[in-house]
Amino acid sequence: MSYYPEFKATFARFLGAIEGRRVVVIGHQRPDGDCIGSQVALVRVLRARGIDAIGVNPDSVPRRIKFLIGDTPFFQRDAIAHDGRTAVYTDCADHSRAGDRMKEIYPNAFACFDHHISNRGFAQHNLVDTASSATAELLTGLFLDAGIEIDATSAQALYTGIMTDTGQFRFASTTKRVFTIAGELLERGAEPARAGQELYERESLGKLKLLQHFITSLRLECDGRVCLGVLPAGIFEKTGASVEDTEGLVDYARSIDGVAIGALIEEREGVMKASLRAQCAEYRVDSIAAQFNGGGHACAAGLNFPDTLDNFYPKLVAACARRLVEVEQKVTK
Repeated sequence: MSYYPEFKATFARFLGAIEGRRVVVIGHQRPDGDCIGSQVALVRVLRARGIDAIGVNPDSVPRRIKFLIGDTPFFQRDAIAHDGRTAVYTDCADHSRAGDRMKEIYPNAFACFDHHISNRGFAQHNLVDTASSATAELLTGLFLDAGIEIDATSAQALYTGIMTDTGQFRFASTTKRVFTIAGELLERGAEPARAGQELYERESLGKLKLLQHFITSLRLECDGRVCLGVLPAGIFEKTGASVEDTEGLVDYARSIDGVAIGALIEEREGVMKASLRAQCAEYRVDSIAAQFNGGGHACAAGLNFPDTLDNFYPKLVAACARRLVEVEQKVTK
């Protein structure tokens, strides 16, 4: 069975071109399971082929997904010297997704493996499939198609990446191919029970306090079709939570009956960070995020925008309202 026949030649060219190089595999800021899982697996596959590859992320690996690293050489950006390695990006929709500093260090992107709908191809070798549920799904399929061995650590990393980006196999992006590929990873050593325990059964007290605040902040807008919650400046110090504890909070806003678009707004010094989630792809929250210099998927997107909370909140509500009208107009035509 061939999973990605359309990328067979492109992937073969990438493998041929990467031989003999010293490689750094880069992921995006505030990494999630798909980001770290994809980085880990690609580093290990390249190293198994005799390539000097390491993983580097602009931020520290979140506590709950550190178990994916194993013995993979993996570093935080400022913990190592950067010495001219060839840059390969995973799970990054654009060159800046790993941060301006990383882009400055590695101005030339040799390759990119990704699945975001907003990715326009910023590397020399672009393997981007927006129909894939996760970058980890894409990489797994490419490895299997090429007959590349996937060790147990890589299998766990790839499985976890798929599991997190499909919302534990609940999102609309979950296809027959997803389950088939996940089964292949189980055969190679992935353990679903371990992924579930590490990710969802090791919550900190700070995370629960953060969740409590977020739920009490939820507000319905646009006749109940949009729900937004806010994490104000200073909330992490107040609750004892960390930035990584925001993972998954926005899903509570989206899960309310009747809500089409959910949002989490995080207030920082002079910058608003927002995570957007939609009930279905028709709402294209990536197009909403793009209005604030963000991007992502049709059902999940994010943004960072210089503004104050008082100014930004109504702007985001208005953008969501316009999107609702656009979708409704398409339905009535």
